[in-house]
Formats: sequence, structure tokens, C-alpha cells
Amino acid sequence: MQPMILSGRGVTAVLGPTNTGKTHYAIERMVAHGSGVIGLPLRLLAREVYTRVVEKVGPQHVALVTGEEKINPPGARFSVCTVEAMPRETKAAFVAIDEVQLAGDLERGHIFTDRILHLRGREETLLLGAGTMRPILEQVLPGILVIERPRLSQLFYAGSKKITRLPQRSAIVAFSADEVYAIAELIRRQRGGAAVVLGALSPRTRNAQVGLYQEGDVDYLVATDAIGMGLNLDVDHVAFAQDRKFDGYQYRNLNPGELGQIAGRAGRHTRDGTFGVTGRVDPFDDELVERIETHHFDPVKVMQWRTAQFDFSSIKALQRSIEAVPTVQGLTRALPATDAQALDYLARYPEIIDIATTRERVETLWDACALPDYRRITPAQHADLISTIYFDLVRHGAISEDFLAEQARRADRTDGEIDTLSARIAQIRTWTYVSNRPGWLADPTHWQEKTREIEDRLSDALHERLTKRFVDRRTTVLMRRLRENAMLEAEISVNGDVFVEGHHVGQLAGFRFTPAPGIDGAEGKAVESAAMRALALEFEARAARLHASGNNDLALDSRGIVRWLGEPVGRLTASDNIMRPRVILLADEQLTGNARDHVAARVERFVNHHITTVLKPLDDLSRAEDLQGLARGLAFQLVENLGVLFRRDVADEIKTLDQDARASIRRYGVRFGAYHIFIPALLKPAPAELITLLWALKNDGTEKPGYGELIPVLAAGRTSVVTDAGYERQFYKLAGFRFLGKRAVRIDILERLADLIRPLLQWKPGSGTRPEGAYDGRRFTTTTAMLSILGATPDDMEEILKGLGYRADSVTPEEAQAFLNAGNPTTEGAATPAEETVDEAEADTHTEETPAEAAAETPVEAVAEAEAAPAAATEDAAPAEPKPVLLWRPGGRNDNARARPQGGERGERRGHGNRPQGGEPRDGEARRNDGPRPARNGDRDGGKRHGDRNERKGGKPEHGGKRDHQRSDAKRDNQRFEARPPKKDKPIDPDSPFAALAALRDQLKK
Repeated sequence: MQPMILSGRGVTAVLGPTNTGKTHYAIERMVAHGSGVIGLPLRLLAREVYTRVVEKVGPQHVALVTGEEKINPPGARFSVCTVEAMPRETKAAFVAIDEVQLAGDLERGHIFTDRILHLRGREETLLLGAGTMRPILEQVLPGILVIERPRLSQLFYAGSKKITRLPQRSAIVAFSADEVYAIAELIRRQRGGAAVVLGALSPRTRNAQVGLYQEGDVDYLVATDAIGMGLNLDVDHVAFAQDRKFDGYQYRNLNPGELGQIAGRAGRHTRDGTFGVTGRVDPFDDELVERIETHHFDPVKVMQWRTAQFDFSSIKALQRSIEAVPTVQGLTRALPATDAQALDYLARYPEIIDIATTRERVETLWDACALPDYRRITPAQHADLISTIYFDLVRHGAISEDFLAEQARRADRTDGEIDTLSARIAQIRTWTYVSNRPGWLADPTHWQEKTREIEDRLSDALHERLTKRFVDRRTTVLMRRLRENAMLEAEISVNGDVFVEGHHVGQLAGFRFTPAPGIDGAEGKAVESAAMRALALEFEARAARLHASGNNDLALDSRGIVRWLGEPVGRLTASDNIMRPRVILLADEQLTGNARDHVAARVERFVNHHITTVLKPLDDLSRAEDLQGLARGLAFQLVENLGVLFRRDVADEIKTLDQDARASIRRYGVRFGAYHIFIPALLKPAPAELITLLWALKNDGTEKPGYGELIPVLAAGRTSVVTDAGYERQFYKLAGFRFLGKRAVRIDILERLADLIRPLLQWKPGSGTRPEGAYDGRRFTTTTAMLSILGATPDDMEEILKGLGYRADSVTPEEAQAFLNAGNPTTEGAATPAEETVDEAEADTHTEETPAEAAAETPVEAVAEAEAAPAAATEDAAPAEPKPVLLWRPGGRNDNARARPQGGERGERRGHGNRPQGGEPRDGEARRNDGPRPARNGDRDGGKRHGDRNERKGGKPEHGGKRDHQRSDAKRDNQRFEARPPKKDKPIDPDSPFAALAALRDQLKK
């Protein structure tokens, strides 16, 4: 039998939209009575109303009763409850139920319906809610008095706006935790921070987050529809970032009444509010906007209902009573709630059926099924937990404290992030609810305090994590100070950190201030203004210290940045004089006047001193006044090329220099090498790095591939490195290296190599002990000493020698050994000693075709020195196929005068494998050994200068046929020399001392 529905007589319904003062009216009416009970939809709202009632009558007169919390002083006259925790019967003079429109909610509606129909105050009963409840209340409660209250302020539609463009004091509404967190993170980055309100948060955490917003620490609130349930917030604008939600059964669009309930949070008292959409939500249509602005929504047609008369005679009887249908029009049977779902699962357990055999045990089972599913787990898992509790209650009369202690211990941890802490709070809320159930624990007071303590600790930790993740404390404090129109105080630490009101707002490096991210808009301008006031004084003080500092406090890095005590203060850029780059100050506009002039002068003075000190030989050469004529011109070219010239490029100038001129240049540290004219002192790491920088400034080279990686390697003092085709070739030359195929070799090491090769080519068969590596006076083999100084392998050595213009004849080891054992047999194409003394000028003019300047340049992956290896195989490790022996010779006909390494003044006239300045291959340097050669500067008319000279004398070009013969021979066999026809021996005077020498030579041959 269903209980009789009480009449509406004596019941007053105070209805209206949000911001009509309904809750405030109910509080005032309750405290006017001697006793009262008020029911609210949320624990959070119940806590807020409890606080307001305590302020009016004192804490000793007010009780707070929720499913998870009980504050019940002995003399309490007023009770503030959640609707679920309201008593079924009361003798209180006053009863109020807030947000009665929730009677239509599918999940909780039957509870509100039960309280509306059956709970009354002795003197006064108030029902508070939306105007949509008027028809249904008048239908089910005949005689009810309805009072409609108008909204105290207006509500206007503001359209669609980006989240980052929303006005301050806005609430952004979404319906999933992930979306709420994403929006809050975006607002933190763009606007300083946001408070977060979720239904899954504990009331303590939600209160703390709301406090951040209410106190002005943040100007944005990101929340679910929980804010639509009576939370009193100072919100000026409500923006919907989502308009769909999961209602426990399905995803659906919010109806206009729900949208209006949430949008109505905008505006407070008489202050108007606005609402709109943001993110991916489509703008509202005109009809919906009008309904929300005028608060005209479809009325609630039915209220959810479930019987309050349960049959505990058996589980089956209990289930049948729950499924009873209402007999009153306007009520509809509610869908199975969480407790009914749990009962359905437990009714299938044989052990539950076996033990729930009496009315008392069935009633206990139903009480256990009322346990809320705070953890949002599956119905089966929730039913398992209830069964554990139920068995303890039936068998032992109370829940096992050991079991409860273990569950509390697992939850009592404050480590982890937001999701982890939220899960632990949901878990401990379950045991908080258990500890507040009468008769479930042997010592409920202890566990109420214990679980409350753990929940509070977890809630505080969660609030801290939320604040740390979604609130920039620096910005919030500054915003509060700005609202107070206070003068912001700024200070600068010794490390350059700039603080305003104790919060880090940027970094001062040298004379440049970099604001910290996240400060913009009006707040950013105010912060920057406060910081600049402090920076102005700091700039002047720093300028004075820099002006008086020593050179040891300043440094120039590889990118051309001048640093003072490690901080950038200037940057070099190119000027007309490569040795005198221009200095650009790295300073803000606040560095002005004399302070700026002093800084500029000091930095420029340091740069000039640094260049003249590190590059002193080059600087001295640029200032040399004792050099005249061609010597002065050669010195100018050396300075322009930063200390390195390929000898080939200045062959004509060197040829015309007399000994005095050469000596005058040598006094400045210049060396005339076989392949280069250079200053050895500039090959050290520090000068090489600075030279590279000066060139890079002139040629935008600091951004070219390889500059940042290659230069430190080259400047580290290595004698040779593996090359990389991806790097700018000019960097190798500037650092004092010669690019030779797969390896780049330091210039002075190449000159040492020339010193090793020279005696091997000057040795004559029969003139004494054969030096290691000498072969027949015309060719040589690589030696261990060559490999050692180059740090190269035999394969690397082959590339290097080819790059220097040498060519190789390949013979088998047996042939080479036989030749050495035989003494000095005549070989095809070998030159006679007389040929080796060909005049340099003649060699210059007779040669039309150059040797190969460089081998194919294959890039390698690493810049590392290869280990030196012996040229010949050892006896212990004889290969299956002996490698041929390479016999190296100066390349091309008559090239011995050019490719043959010569000492000091004789050096190479037109060196091979060299590049002109700028890093580009010169005269076919990158061609294969047998490739054609275009005219060079020194050759004038394509290498025909000698022939033209003879024609001017009335003769014909010399050796024209021989050159043709040379080219045809090269095509037939490019591995052999093309020798000129041997000269005829002149008859020897018998009385000459050379006759005896010739006779001795003939005897040795025999």
C-alpha cells in the first residue's frame, strides 16, 4: 500500500529563474522559526548554506548532515542537509527543499519527489525551484501557494568568442574532465590561470577552487554543470564550451531549461550578466537565445517516483515493491537507480540468497545497497564491495575494522597527479560514508575522524595540484595588486632575475630584459613598467662596471657575440675592413646617453684589442711600412686572405721577388712553402678560430652548414681530419687546412710532407744509400713517417698525394722487389738526371696540361682522425692477393718542376689541388686526373704564353709536337709518364776527371 500524498495546503512554492534570491529567502524564513530543516541538492551547497546559518545563529545551534559528513551539536535547532540525508519525518517547525526541479531528473528525481510529497514543517514548508515546476506542483499538490520571483538582473546573449578572448570573471562550462582540464591549461598559458570545479572533486577541494575565483586570484572558472545548482559566484559571463553531456544513460544535447539554469549563473544581484558559446560549439539560434533571456522554458510534465514502502519479507518481494508503479497522475516510475541495480546483481549471488532469509537481513541488504558509487566503477564491482560489507554486518554485526583500516591505508597517500588523487578521494569518500552509517561500525567516531582527516589531506593535495597546474601564482598576485591600484615593487637579483612583488617576471642578461611568458595585456604592461623602473637604475650601474672592467671579464665567442661575465652585450658584424668588424650593442632602449656611449666604447676597445692580440702577426703585416713594391702587394694579399695563399695563385709575384724582398716579408713570420705562402703562427687553434669568424662575418658564414660543428674540431689542434662534403670548404682553408679528397691536412703538415718527399726525388741511383721510400730517383713510395705526421691510412695517403698532383704507377710487389734487388735498371718512361734539372721557367712555359688536382671527394659521416698504418704488409699476415705497390711521381710531362716539392724559394710555381679564396675549385681542381684544364690567370692565353713569346721573336712555338704526343700517350695509358726523347750523350774528354767517374760507373753496372 502506497503512503498517502500530503495535501498542498500550507506549502509555499517560491519559483523563478536563477539570481532571484530564493535560497537567501529560505534561510531568512528558517532562522525566524524555532527549528527548521533545509535540504539542498549538493554537499558543496549544503556546506555554503551551513556557514551562512552559523553566522546568523551560532555553530551550537546548527547541524550539518550529509551522506559523508555529520556535524550535530547536542542543542542544534536547525539542520542543513543534502536532500538524500533529510529525515523521512520531522517535528521541525520549518522545512525547505531547494532546486525542486530535480524531481524530473532520471537518476535522483525520485528522492526529491519523495521529499516534496511527504516531508512537511509544522508551521511552514517551502519548495524552491525553477518556474517550470509550477504546473506539476499544482497538479500533485492541490492547494499549494505559488510565488514567482523575478530575476534581479538581466541576462543577455554575447555570441561566440574564442576562449582566449573571453572577458574577465567568466565561467567556461564543459561536461567532461578532460575537456575541463584542457580549457584550464589553455587559459593558464594565455591569461594566467583558472579555477576548476568538477562534480568528481571533493567538497573541500571544490570550495578551495571556488575560493580562488571568488577572492580574485584568478579571473576564470572552468566547471561542469555543477555551478548551475545554486552556487553563488561572482560570474559576469558564462560561456558554453560544450552543449552535450552524458546523463548516465546516453549522450544528449542539453535542453533549453538546463542551458538557462547554467547561463543564469551570470550576473549577481542587480548586476547584469551575459552568456555565449566558445570553442567548437555552434552559436545559439535566435529562438533559444530568446527563451534563455526571457526564462521561458518547457514545464516539467512528470516527476520521477519510486515507492517508499518496501517489502522486506524476501529479496524477491523487495524487488517487486521497488518496481511498483505510481497511481497518481503526474508521477512516473523512475529508472533503476544505483541501489536497485546493486540489488539486482546481489540477488543472483547464491551466498546472498542463502543468508538473506529474514526481514531484518533483507532490510540490512537494502541499506547496504544504498552505498553511493563514488568511484564510478562497474555495477558488478560495486555489488562485490557491497556484498563484502553485507557479510560483515550479518555475520559480525559490524564491518571488520582490519578491513576498513587496510582500505583507509591504501587511500592515505598524497603523492601522484590529479587523476590519481581524485581516485583516492573517491575511494576514501566511500569509507567516510560507511563510517557515518549508524550501526555499521563498532567505533564510528574514530573512523569518522580518521576518514575525514584522510579526505581533507587528499583534498588539500588535490587543490594544490590543480592550482599548480592551472594557476600561475605570479600573474594572479600581480592582477590583485593592479586591481588595488597599488605601486608595484621591483627588484633584481645578483643572477639577473627580475622580481615584481616577489614574483619572477623576467630575466636580465647583460643589458637586455626578457619577460617571462604568460604576462600580456594590461597586466603585462603594468608589470613591464614596474620592471623597467628598476632596470633603468640597474643599466646605469652595469654600464659603469663594464666601462671599468678589465679584458679578462670580456670574451668573444665563436658566433661573434661579445660577452661580459658570460652575458651577451655586443655582436660583431662585417665592415669594409675585415680586420676591424663593426660592433652592435645588444641592449634595450633603456640604456641611453653617456651610459650607452661608455658601453659601446668599452666593447669596441676590447674587440680591437682581442683581434690585434690573437692575430698579431697578421695585424703587424697589415701595418708594415718597411715593405715596398711587390713585397707590399704580397703582404696585402696575405692580409686579405687572412694569412694563407696558395703558392700557385701568386706564382708570378714570387718569381719576380728578389732575395731582399723575400727576407723583408719573412721578418713578419711569413713562410714560403712548397704549396703555400702562410704564417705558421696563425695555424694555432685560437687564431684559426678567430680568422674563421672574421671571414664568416664578411660572408654570412656563421649560418652555413658545418660552421658550428666543424670549426671547433679544426681549431682543436689536429693535423688532419676526415672531410665532410656537407660542410663549407672554405672553412677548412680558413682554419689552416688543405682540402684533399677524403682528408683535410693542416698546411704546415703538408709542408713537412714536402720536406719528406723532396730527398726521395733528389736521390740518384748509385749516389749512396737508398733512403726509405726512394725508388729510382724519379718515383717514391709512401713511408711510415709520412703516414705518421698526417695521421692517415695508406688509402688516405693515396687521396692526399693525388690531391697534391702526384700520379701513381702500379707494380706488383715482386716487380718492385726485383727492381730494388737489381740496383737501378732503366724503366720505360723514366727521366734521366739531366731532365730533373729543367729550368723552372721552361717547365712553366712548356706545360699545357696539368696533373689531376684532386681525387673524387666522398663525404664521410664523422670528423675523426684515421689511424696511421704501415704501407707494406707484414710477413706474418700475407694477403691472399698481394696489393700492388704504388710508385708516386710528379704528375704530367715536365710537372716535376711544379709538383715536385721544393724548398723555400723554389717552391711550387703553379701548385696542384689548390683553391682560390672563397672556397671554389680553381682551374679544374675538382676534375679527374686526366681532365682538361682551362686557362689560368698565370697562363694568360690558355697556356700558350711561351709559344707566343717565341713567335714574337720570329720563331715557332717550341715542343708543339711533343705536347700532341703527350696527350695521345695519356689516352693510351694514363698510369705511365710521357718522357721526352733522351738527349744524346756528349763525348767525354779522356783527360777530364769525369772520364774516371764514368769508367767506375760502367764497372758498377756490370
